[in-house]
Amino acid sequence: MEPAICCHPERSEGSSHPLYKILRRKAPQNDRLSILDAKGARVTFDREHSCCFTGHRPQKLPWGMNEDDPRCLALKREIAARLDAVYELGYRRFLCGMAIGCDMYFAEAVLALREKYGDVTLEAAIPFGDQPGRWSQKLRLRYNKLIDSADQVTVLQYGYTPDCMMRRNRYMVDHASLLLACYDGRPGGTMNTILYAERNEVKVLVIEIET
Repeated sequence: MEPAICCHPERSEGSSHPLYKILRRKAPQNDRLSILDAKGARVTFDREHSCCFTGHRPQKLPWGMNEDDPRCLALKREIAARLDAVYELGYRRFLCGMAIGCDMYFAEAVLALREKYGDVTLEAAIPFGDQPGRWSQKLRLRYNKLIDSADQVTVLQYGYTPDCMMRRNRYMVDHASLLLACYDGRPGGTMNTILYAERNEVKVLVIEIET
């Protein structure tokens, strides 16, 4: 697989992010990922100290889109606490799939962690170029703010295909040594990502979501 690397696409208020700089490279055969940052400088990341994330969208969350629900606020606090613990274990690079729901909670928590520790980086792993194209304006604005704040944006493919979400998830697992998952025990993409990580001997840390 040859993922496209897009470094900080130009800002777009209220619409999908246009991708102004697409690079292509072959996936590495070792545990170190070499890419270009927003200024075109070569950056090397250590898989051993990289953590990726998987979690449910609002459709599977008991509180849906209501992020003021006490259960949602508790989950956000738990994600932040786990990130602090993971940071203490030496993890510095965090990969997020940028979906609505738990992905956004995670990305925002990583950015808060970066405010505390300057050596934290966030990579946004985008399954296809127009990921937020059918979202509400409010969600697109939130997404664009996260993309603009990310240290690296990786776009796996240009257009949507039925397997693009799982391809994105496998990309993240393949470039990390730890998977943090918000999971309710039910079948779906989150479960498949956990199973993929376990098959590939990537450590898994689960935050349980009660249904």
